[in-house]
Amino acid sequence: MGIYVTKPFLPPVEEYEQYVREIYERDILTNQGPCVQKLERKLADFLQATHFHYVTNGTIALQLALKALDITEGEIITTPFSYVATVSSILWERCTPVFVDIEPNNFTIDAEKIERAITPRTKAVLGVHVFGYACDVEGIKEIANKHGLRVIYDGAHAFASRYKGRSLLGYGDVSTCSFHATKLFHTIEGGACITENAETAARLDLLRRFGNIGDEYPLPGINGKQTEFNAAMGLANFDHLAEILAARKHISELYDSLLSGNIRRPKKQEGLEYNYAYYPAVFADEEKLLAAFKRLGDRDIFPRRYFYPSLNRLPYLAATDSCPVSEDISRRIACLPLYPGLKDEEVRTICEVLS
Repeated sequence: MGIYVTKPFLPPVEEYEQYVREIYERDILTNQGPCVQKLERKLADFLQATHFHYVTNGTIALQLALKALDITEGEIITTPFSYVATVSSILWERCTPVFVDIEPNNFTIDAEKIERAITPRTKAVLGVHVFGYACDVEGIKEIANKHGLRVIYDGAHAFASRYKGRSLLGYGDVSTCSFHATKLFHTIEGGACITENAETAARLDLLRRFGNIGDEYPLPGINGKQTEFNAAMGLANFDHLAEILAARKHISELYDSLLSGNIRRPKKQEGLEYNYAYYPAVFADEEKLLAAFKRLGDRDIFPRRYFYPSLNRLPYLAATDSCPVSEDISRRIACLPLYPGLKDEEVRTICEVLS
């Protein structure tokens, strides 16, 4: 059996079965059932979030964030170095992505380049805490306040990362998260919207459930509600969060010790408590990356190119934004296998192949 870039953590089956039995006893499967409500409370407490909304996936979370902030047209400044869902959400809401290049140390959007991209049509900045590393939240907030812009953070990778003693998901007008099966904490499929603003929170809640209150429909919403079975997986996984984070940290530090000096890594910001969501490695050039993929593939080891291509080069975009740092990094970066259960000897084998 091969070694893949990630593998979902699964709790002991009897722990999940206990929640499933309770679901069967209640006959409540969706519509903000007891499991969903319990998981929301646990995650809100863990993240110290004032308002936390659990939704169907991370992409819907981004779309809901845009709707809740009434961003339905205009330009959104964003990063070209992310998964395609970031830009797809902008396009889906009929907005125009404007790409600003990334900074070369931790690959988040370069705050020093944002201001020159602002036009009269700019409505928001959508940053990505890529790989769980923090955007320049202070710099972005200062720019947004100066120009009257909204700030959304795609925190799909940021669960359990903390910056200056605060959850990284606590920054911005709205932060979103993903609980997809590939993430360090998952509910099979799932996502969340987090905000400190009560009015925004009320809109998010309405929007995720068809805009419906009883017999009243004050907003045109969608079905962003999550099921009891997904929430049950989240509840079962939550009790193992400490061991999940510890395992990922151990594997990451083992990679560090074995690959020291051979592969470039993102630089962690001062004040960041990292979540070890991924193990990104930058190769000297694309040729060396592809050669390493071939050697690893011959051993049934399958890393993945996170993220390729640079989103400003997507074929269906009319964008002409030049993002040379992102385009360069995207050609020669990959994430190495990282998940609880990956054995030390398997990590050593990967590193030997890469040496």
